[in-house]
Amino acid sequence: MNPRLHTFGALLARDLRVLRRNFGQFLVRTIMQPLLFVFVFAYVFPKIGQGFHGGQTGVSFSTVLVPGLIAVAINFQGIQAVALPLVQEFSVSKEIEDRVLAPVPVWMVGLEKIVAGALQSLIAAGVVFPIVYLVHAHGAAPVVHVSDVPLFVFALVFASFLAAAMGLFIGTVLDPRKVTLLFAVVVLPLTFLGCIYYPWARLTPILWLKIVVLFNPMVYMSEGLRTSLTPELPHMPVWAFGLALVGGSIGLTLVSLRTFQRRVVS
Repeated sequence: MNPRLHTFGALLARDLRVLRRNFGQFLVRTIMQPLLFVFVFAYVFPKIGQGFHGGQTGVSFSTVLVPGLIAVAINFQGIQAVALPLVQEFSVSKEIEDRVLAPVPVWMVGLEKIVAGALQSLIAAGVVFPIVYLVHAHGAAPVVHVSDVPLFVFALVFASFLAAAMGLFIGTVLDPRKVTLLFAVVVLPLTFLGCIYYPWARLTPILWLKIVVLFNPMVYMSEGLRTSLTPELPHMPVWAFGLALVGGSIGLTLVSLRTFQRRVVS
């Protein structure tokens, strides 16, 4: 086996071993937010006679919510799994110094972090999917089915890599003293303006917002999953979110690897 690939595999195996040892914490931080959203909007609201509907299509809000919350789990986990440990490694533990001593180029160490983060995002999606599908009030069940398996897998994989690459970029440019601003300034705006609770096509009455949110990578994650899980809802053209997910993943990976290498060298 190529020595570089062997070292890359060893670094990845170490991160997965750490994940396995802390799997309980991983489950808690992955499940809590989607569980609360689903419990309130798909269980409590219908029980008390208050809720949302799908407009002219008559689709329940819980159906709209499923692909969006899977996208939230992917994005949240990708950023948290890569950015937060990286900030600590650069500032407190200095563990990054040991990692870059591995017999591989510095950029490959950064790439391993992206792959590890993407795998955690995929696991998070697998954990969240049954929750958002099963937790609901009687008569408010989401109508969700994988209508296009290849498209669903495509959206999951590239959304996970995009989220992990975003995590590496944030972790390399974020000032450790301002890490508390990460969720207020980055995660929350991405979530609420990421077409999680509404399809992108429904923003037509607010045209300026429909254009502005196109700069939000979560829009393409949500729309990709929505197209394959709830095709009856209006959604972005496949070519549009497909190009954004692939191009964004590749572009942000290249940029984040450059900022990672620059941060290590400095």
